[in-house]
Amino acid sequence: MKQLSIAVLPGDGIGPEVMESALQILEAVGQRIDRQFVTQHHPAGAQNYVDTGEALPESTLAACRAADAILFGAMGLPHVRGADGTEVIPQLDIRFALDLYAGVRPVRTWPGLPVPLSDPRATAIDLVLVRENTEGLFYARGRGVVEADAVFDTQKISRAGTTRIVDFALKLAEDRARLGKPGKVTNVDKANVFASMAFWRQIFEERARLHPGVKTENAYVDAMALNLVLKPWQYDVLVTENMFGDILSDLIASLVGGMGMAPSGDIGDHHGLFQPAHGTAPDIAGQGIANPTAMILSAAMMLDWLAIRQQDAALAVGARVIETAVQSAFVSQAVRPREFGGNSGTADITRAVLERL
Repeated sequence: MKQLSIAVLPGDGIGPEVMESALQILEAVGQRIDRQFVTQHHPAGAQNYVDTGEALPESTLAACRAADAILFGAMGLPHVRGADGTEVIPQLDIRFALDLYAGVRPVRTWPGLPVPLSDPRATAIDLVLVRENTEGLFYARGRGVVEADAVFDTQKISRAGTTRIVDFALKLAEDRARLGKPGKVTNVDKANVFASMAFWRQIFEERARLHPGVKTENAYVDAMALNLVLKPWQYDVLVTENMFGDILSDLIASLVGGMGMAPSGDIGDHHGLFQPAHGTAPDIAGQGIANPTAMILSAAMMLDWLAIRQQDAALAVGARVIETAVQSAFVSQAVRPREFGGNSGTADITRAVLERL
């Protein structure tokens, strides 16, 4: 049986709870596709910082580098902050250390669950936001210039960084087109105000000309925020700067029911980390009511990525098995997460998916 090593970082708050769900699903799917996922837990997070003084131990980062993939829960606690007043969130350190430049945030509606928007076309929401992860305004983290009466955080937009994220989005659109999806990329920027964003748009248009089969368009981020609420079903792939992507990815999650339904992947040329897009939700931690769906779907994203990396079609089959089981659990009305008005807890949803694998 082929083995794959998975570095597991459960983290803080509800992170360990939803991680346990994903690991149960992963073990069961492995038996179905004759693959063994060798998982090893590693410490990191805000609570680890409180306990040991280290948010991301070197041994954990080394394990992430060595593993075939990284499965990540959620990290950070609002009351745990560094000397500069910002939260201790080591997931950002991992992104920069492993050069995980593509933040991939897919959302879709699920049959069997209500849709927040009343327009019947909202049942067809199926889009992916691609967020540049290592530059933009987040590049200023730890580099801000602090003066007596002002603080300056400088945004970085480079040709190399923009080129590779735009190429990633264009390739993703080509892949989606082969699956019968629109194959369109919408560039989201603020090129009417910032020189850095005008430079970003220039590079987007240059790279788009190399992919004539992909439909492309440009949009300002403020107009995009409006249109994502009014007509999200019109979009396929969005590509944007780090901060804009951080904000819009939460917005699109709300369109399909909330953060508990939003998986994500942070992907580079050599490493991939997969995590639910939600935070640690310390207010509900330990109560067994967190929705594990985003974490389970993040594990499916991991299998899809590994299928390409390992040239192993069985792993892609495993991803489809997970998605089909999740959909079946909701369509059958066996479970309904609390954010959808139901009363199903973490264990209920996990059990329903396991039963349908």
